[in-house]
Amino acid sequence: MWHDVKMLNAATGTLLVLFVLALLGGGLWWLAQRPMFTLKEIRIEGSGKELRRVNASTVRSTAVPRIKGNFFTVDLNAVRVAFESVPWVRKAAVRREWPNRLVVTLEEHVPLATWGQEGRLLSVQGEVFVANLAEAEEDGDLPEFAGPNGSEKEVLTRYHELQAWFAAVNLAPEAVQLSSRYAWTVRLDNGMTVELGREQTSTTLKERVERLVAVYPQLVARLQDRIENVDMRYPNGMALKAGGLALGMGKTK
Repeated sequence: MWHDVKMLNAATGTLLVLFVLALLGGGLWWLAQRPMFTLKEIRIEGSGKELRRVNASTVRSTAVPRIKGNFFTVDLNAVRVAFESVPWVRKAAVRREWPNRLVVTLEEHVPLATWGQEGRLLSVQGEVFVANLAEAEEDGDLPEFAGPNGSEKEVLTRYHELQAWFAAVNLAPEAVQLSSRYAWTVRLDNGMTVELGREQTSTTLKERVERLVAVYPQLVARLQDRIENVDMRYPNGMALKAGGLALGMGKTK
């Protein structure tokens, strides 16, 4: 081999390249450790709107201590995860800004309702999250939702449908519940609870609400504001509880 000039030159060239790469790597490592690249600032901004509920002191205590490394060595994905663990943060996006700054863009959860009995909240996207209820209700009381695990988006969709269906009689849902047997119950803002039952077809609930809405003005005229509960699970009528009395109403022909 040592008598083969071409092979010797090739081996020498390879070693030279490796040596140069090692020097460059060492130089870059040395440069990356200079104090000028120590992270000096983390700028937090909102995603398209001002942040309302993300607390600066919570960010400092929850996310910042988990940030390791400098401008070059910090793991941006780890930083994203750290910020997404902060209450009220739905999503975080992180980028470097030369020479020693991180810019973190946060998207907050927007609360729509409470979820279940464990102090959880449901966002307008149908996502369950945990945050301070008092902060969530700064703009007013939230409706109450409940349902089996995995039914959050279904309950959210049904809530919007119920809003539209009951608007004809100026009522609005304050609580929507889907039971473990997938039966629907809604409490309206006049205090009346309506049992809608299970969906036999895609239009079952809508038809039951429409039946109630059609006779609701007459019910109010007769019973005033004493209606406590309406059971719409009957195919040709309904059952009422008003003023502590149970009443039955059949379908008229």
